[in-house]
Amino acid sequence: MDEQTARRDIVRVGQLMYERSYVVSSDGNVSVRLDDGRIVATPTQTCKGRMTEDSLAVTDLEGKPLNDRRASSELAMHLLIYRERPEVKAVCHAHPPHGSAFAVAGLAIDQPILSEVILTLGCVPLAEYGTPSTDELTEAMLPLVKHHNALLMANHGAVAYGADVWQAFDRLETLEHTAKIAILSRALGGAQNLPPDSIEKLIEVRERAGYLDERARCQSCGYLHETKITCPTGERTGGSPAATKAATNGAGKISLTRDELVELLCQAARVNK
Repeated sequence: MDEQTARRDIVRVGQLMYERSYVVSSDGNVSVRLDDGRIVATPTQTCKGRMTEDSLAVTDLEGKPLNDRRASSELAMHLLIYRERPEVKAVCHAHPPHGSAFAVAGLAIDQPILSEVILTLGCVPLAEYGTPSTDELTEAMLPLVKHHNALLMANHGAVAYGADVWQAFDRLETLEHTAKIAILSRALGGAQNLPPDSIEKLIEVRERAGYLDERARCQSCGYLHETKITCPTGERTGGSPAATKAATNGAGKISLTRDELVELLCQAARVNK
């Protein structure tokens, strides 16, 4: 993408995020990776609904400023995603109310309740809490970025990314819409998950259509557990942070906190009902 188009699209997406209350005040940030590797990003301490194309910052892939505008202090989150996902060209970070409610409640958006979400987004895991603008946040995100197209960050908000800024925004919007439906369905007595065979069909459809490729099968938190679909790289793990930790510590000694152990036992109890 050329720089002029990137600037125009970032400003428009920022306005949409603000108009839809995904961000308020100077919350959130958006970036685009240009064809030459430079990053165009929203400036720090600026309302996303009142940006101009001239106000945007430009950096290299290490975050070094290349113009006189200062990028968001959370640019490191974007740079991590670009490093881990070479095909990603844009990132949107925001605090959409319903998605952020899941993050504050310590919940992932990982239940297969909507066919469209399985087709175009996949499950959205919850990264452990990390202080914004520090390495804590990027370290918590690191294990999840490769196989997911959007993440929740505990007690913080959401981030989505894609091949261009519009796909990144669409995924953020899908995340928020799904969270809202999930919350409303719980008020009506609870959502009904799609059956495993339906999930398998949807995964086959999305791979055939090119919506998501086989890497999305490595999602560590949901849809594949009861299906015959397997992860092609052998990296598939259980759903929770505790299960992921247990699975990735290898065959040797496993160290779990009391809360992690309780969580695993509760999961086992649910499976055996």
